[in-house]
Amino acid sequence: MPLVYDELMPDVARERLTDLRNGLLRLHLTLLDSERAAYERDVRRITGTGEYLNLVLNDPWFTWLRELSQFIVLIDETLDFADPPTPADADQLIARARALVSPSETGAGFARRYDEAMQRDPGVVLAHGDMMRVFAALAPGPGLPGPGEK
Repeated sequence: MPLVYDELMPDVARERLTDLRNGLLRLHLTLLDSERAAYERDVRRITGTGEYLNLVLNDPWFTWLRELSQFIVLIDETLDFADPPTPADADQLIARARALVSPSETGAGFARRYDEAMQRDPGVVLAHGDMMRVFAALAPGPGLPGPGEK
C-alpha cells in the first residue's frame, strides 16, 4: 500500500527541524569561537576548557549567545516530543530562527551583537552565509505546501 502524503509530513517536518538545528549548531560554534578570540584579545587568555565553559555559562561577555543556545534547546525538545512535529511546527520554528539570526546594527540584544561579530570576524560572515543556505534549503520544495497552504 503506498504511503499517503499526510503520513510523510511528520518525517519531512522532523528532517527540516533537524537540518535547522544542525545549521544553528554550526553557527553557534563559530560564534563561540569568535567570542573566545575576542575575549582573549580584549580581556585575558582563557587557560583551560573548564574556565572557558564557566565563562560561557556565567560571564556577561557571552550572555548574548544564550538566546541562540536556548533556541537550539527548544528545537531539540520539539524533536523529542512523543508526538512528531507537524509541518506547522517546523514552519514556525524556521521563521523564528530566521528572525533570530538577522543581524542589525541598530537593533538590540542578539541582533546587535551578531552584527558586531559579523563586522569583526570574516568567519562569522561565512557561517552566516552557510546558515542562509540552510534556510534556502528548508523552503518547501516543489509539490510541498508552503506555510499556510494545504
